[in-house]
Amino acid sequence: MTAGAVGPVEPAGPVGPVPPGTLDALARTRPLPAVTAALGAALHTRRMLLLKSLLVRVDGARGTLPAPVRRCFEDDWALLERAERADATAVRAVLDYPTTGAWLAAALAAPDGPDLADGLAGLGAVAVAAALRAGCRFTTTRAPADGTLALPGIGLLRCAPGPVGLSGRAGTLRITDGAGRTLLLPGPAPAGPGTRWTAGPAPDGPGTRWTAGPAPAGPGTPWTAGSAPAWSALRTLPGGTAVLDDVDPHRVPAGGIGPAALPAAERPYADPAAWAARWRDALALLAATHPARAAETLALVRAVVPLAPPEGTGPVLSATVRTAPGAVLAQLPADRRELAELLVHETHHTKLAVLDELVPLWRPGGSLHRVGWRRDPRPVPGVLQGAYAHLALMDLWWRARTGPARSWRRRAAERFEVCREQVAEALSVLADSDELTPYGREFVRRMGSHHARLQVGAHPPV
Repeated sequence: MTAGAVGPVEPAGPVGPVPPGTLDALARTRPLPAVTAALGAALHTRRMLLLKSLLVRVDGARGTLPAPVRRCFEDDWALLERAERADATAVRAVLDYPTTGAWLAAALAAPDGPDLADGLAGLGAVAVAAALRAGCRFTTTRAPADGTLALPGIGLLRCAPGPVGLSGRAGTLRITDGAGRTLLLPGPAPAGPGTRWTAGPAPDGPGTRWTAGPAPAGPGTPWTAGSAPAWSALRTLPGGTAVLDDVDPHRVPAGGIGPAALPAAERPYADPAAWAARWRDALALLAATHPARAAETLALVRAVVPLAPPEGTGPVLSATVRTAPGAVLAQLPADRRELAELLVHETHHTKLAVLDELVPLWRPGGSLHRVGWRRDPRPVPGVLQGAYAHLALMDLWWRARTGPARSWRRRAAERFEVCREQVAEALSVLADSDELTPYGREFVRRMGSHHARLQVGAHPPV
């Protein structure tokens, strides 16, 4: 059955907080700056609501939370508010970072008691990162139980368990451990990619100050207990602001990714040079094929999270975590074409995740359906997510068939034909489902219209 058989839907009209034009552009996978801005605003609103929910929960649990935990949470909240008054844009970048969303979801889901207390400690890392980016002056003490403190979107501190003093001034962070050793970080992105922190004399007082030095060849030396504090800064990928996040503890769910429960690749094995080169080449390929799609990718992807490589051969695994949109979790693709396609695929999972928070597209249900791109049967939300991502790939391959990259043309033509049939079948399943909301049915109808245009070779809008 073709996508033209999507079936009757309610008359189009205002869709809650999503204007019809925005819904249409999203359904047709159009990469418009106004739509990207709307998704960013929706994501930020969602984060603020989750933060408020956490505050309400803490207020309701005052009788069961230990007094030191409550005081620490209140201090962290006050620091976050002060940072927001100093530079709201800088704070928004921290609040909207993908792993901040993953931490918030975990903290809100934690049961009362020690688990909730541990989850609330994450607000301190968010507040410190926000204050650092906002250039606030602050002094605080942290006591990371596992000897690590991750600052979202900035980096990871490793130190001996116990109290650690943190002080910020004009974007510089000073970290002092219990032995009086000091680590000085001159800003959220110290010294750029390929940098580690090495010891040097402290000219301004007792102890040791640690300053930036060139990174040695090879994977580096792991930090060991008893060592001075060590800092791992995130590396920025070329051509934009996205980072290669191979240190944040919230970057991959506890259960791993996919049937094999793949974990994240740890820093010594994340291969940053290969990722940077592949990222640069993939973005150049996207820009040559569809400039607006490349711009959308740069705007929506905040982080790339390397996954552990597979034990055997097989397709590259990638994922987007619903609580952390904007992060692309993936194994390193073989070439620039694979990465370009992977980025488009996962970017559309991010777009759909944010849209569904604005206007629910489906209702709870238990039906399972076969789709062409998976071996296992999928629930309706999975069918919609997959169909949407593959519709975006259809659009990309439609353009690549006659694009400037000769090596991509044959592959794009073959993939387009296979994908065309798979998306048509998935749209037919969705059209017959009673688990979609009115918004979801309208969204699928507009997806079907775009699929039909691509199918007959009509030139899609930019």
